[in-house]
Amino acid sequence: MKNLVKQAKADSSQNGKGGGGAKKTKSYGLLIVGAALLIAGIIFAVYAYNTSYQDSVAVGKTLKEVKAEITAVKDGTAAGNLDELNAQASRLTKEKLSLERPYSYGLILVFLAILLTAKGIYNAVIGIYRDKADIKRLAQAGLLAALCYIGFAVFKIDIPVGPEKTAFHFGNVFCVLAALLLGGYWGGLAGAIGMTLADLTTAYVTSAPKTFLLKLCIGLIVGLVAHNIFKLSRDHSPRYVTGATILACVCGLGFNIVADPLAGYFYKTYLLGVPQDISSAVSKMAAVTTAVNAVVAIVAASVFYLALRPALKKADLLVKV
Repeated sequence: MKNLVKQAKADSSQNGKGGGGAKKTKSYGLLIVGAALLIAGIIFAVYAYNTSYQDSVAVGKTLKEVKAEITAVKDGTAAGNLDELNAQASRLTKEKLSLERPYSYGLILVFLAILLTAKGIYNAVIGIYRDKADIKRLAQAGLLAALCYIGFAVFKIDIPVGPEKTAFHFGNVFCVLAALLLGGYWGGLAGAIGMTLADLTTAYVTSAPKTFLLKLCIGLIVGLVAHNIFKLSRDHSPRYVTGATILACVCGLGFNIVADPLAGYFYKTYLLGVPQDISSAVSKMAAVTTAVNAVVAIVAASVFYLALRPALKKADLLVKV
């Protein structure tokens, strides 16, 4: 570990005057767009919460009653047509999800607008480098976002916790891999967009805004450790690359182990209005699933990156961060 830190410091000192001589220019466009989207997002989210989301809560209560009736029929303690009850439960589930989506869209817009506004403030105060768009990196980010989507939407095991649920899944594997391959910014966006779309197209609609923020943070942390601290995209010994890769994965997913249950509790309690006892139970179960997902993601993402790195480097596809 000491050797990793020493070599990282040496790399930083040799490249401390990066930027290729490019000059920074101040820009105010993103700040204006971010502020406008933030106002619009807040208005839309408040409206959706007071209309469609409240309707979804009412539908959810009816759905809970129907599920209880189905259980009673199966146990033989009540009479009823099981096929009709299952059809009604399916219809109510779809209706509930469709009513929850507008509020989730509103919250995602608010969170995205906050990020854009923060970046706009940075551009206005500090300035930005005027570089051409990196089409290669954009294409890779799109591919990895699709893999993040598949990793959650297809390869997952749902764990019901009362009226809520959590899941074991492979989405975090590609979220971390994206940050290792593309850096924190692009990798974080790929993970956030892919996993958020997966939530919005499955039964995890209301979790989409939380997912967007957490996956973005995972990518930023992994990218920071791997590329800004240990300069992973440069030439290093195999031992150095292996150690830096594993450490970056541990840092990003270690954050997620702590943040996911904690953020989930406050998010469900104060933004979704879920009762505290249910939010607490979901958070406890989420802590278990998040830890298991993290271990799987650390191992799998490290193996994938170390296996892909030589081929990508040979084909000149290893993105320089």
